Formats: sequence, C-alpha cells, structure tokens
Amino acid sequence: MVPGAVALGALSGLMYGVVKAPQYAATSYVIIVPADRTDPGTALGYAQAYGRVAIDVAVRADAAKDAGVAPDLLRSNVQAATSPDAPMISLTAQAASPESATAMADSVAQALVRTSTDTQAKTGVKVLSFSSATEPSAPSSPSAGVAALVGGCAGGLLGGLTLLVRPRRTEEDGYAAVPAPASASATAPQKEPV
Repeated sequence: MVPGAVALGALSGLMYGVVKAPQYAATSYVIIVPADRTDPGTALGYAQAYGRVAIDVAVRADAAKDAGVAPDLLRSNVQAATSPDAPMISLTAQAASPESATAMADSVAQALVRTSTDTQAKTGVKVLSFSSATEPSAPSSPSAGVAALVGGCAGGLLGGLTLLVRPRRTEEDGYAAVPAPASASATAPQKEPV
C-alpha cells in the first residue's frame, strides 16, 4: 500500500511540476529616512506603517498601470515586508515572466516614493528607493523533479497514515488456524511399570 501511494504521489507531483507555469520573483527595496529635525526612531515607525499599506498605496498611485498589469493582479502578486530593526521595506513581486515581476516590484517602490513626497511635510519622513529589482535569471517555483519528490513524500506519508487508521483485527475475527506444537510428554513412549 505505501509503495503504491509513494508512486502515485510522485507521479502527481511530476505532473504538477510539468503543467504548472514557472513563477519568477523580483524584489525592490525602499528605505524611510527622517527629514530635518525628525527623530530617527520615527522613521522606523513609519516604515512599519508604510509596509502595511504599501500595496494599497501603490494601487491608488497607478502602479499597476506603470507595470502594465491589472490592479487585482498587482494586489495579489506583490508582498511587502518590513524589517523589524531597520526602516526598510522589501517589495517582492511574483509573475509568470521575469520582466513582469521586475516591473511590478519597481512600480510599487516608485509609487511609495511618489506618495511619500506628497506627505513629507506631515510625516517628517521620506521614502527613497534603496535598490531596484533585478530581473531574475531562474524561476522561484519548484522544478518538476522537486515537485515529484515532494509528491512522493506526501504519498508515502498518506499511505503510512492509511495503514495506521485502518481497522484492526479483533478476537471475534478469530486467529489464523495454525496447529500448536506437540508437547514432549505426548510424543515420548511411556514406560510400563514392572
């Protein structure tokens, strides 16, 4: 049962790896710097705030149009992550092509820079582009071989779990009919009394 489940899982994983289009990821970075006479700790607080609203700000600032994609696609394929100890935000975009992933990450970063320029007088911080996204040379999605290995492991796990949860044999089912071994007293010749 387990070998069959492993084979089925590996075959399923291989099929998924072959059929699924590769995904590429590109990351752009922005940094939040304090303006004149602003406490440096304020920049870290605003980095956390900008990180939470980065995608919404970018959609409102026409980043999707700049990247040449639909706003819903930009919203679902770009993730923002804020560093806990530095006022920096990483913007990672995933797409079916390296060019599209790079364009989405850079357009969101530029939208944040433009938006912060408009609000700099109120916030006391500004967002600067720290690093533009570089075009990925290899997909970030797993290859067909890795998908087959993961599928095989999942199949083995499910096959093993199936063996654990199947019904057990009870006493009512009976035991296999196997003759008991002969005892030494039953087979030894008896001495007759004299």
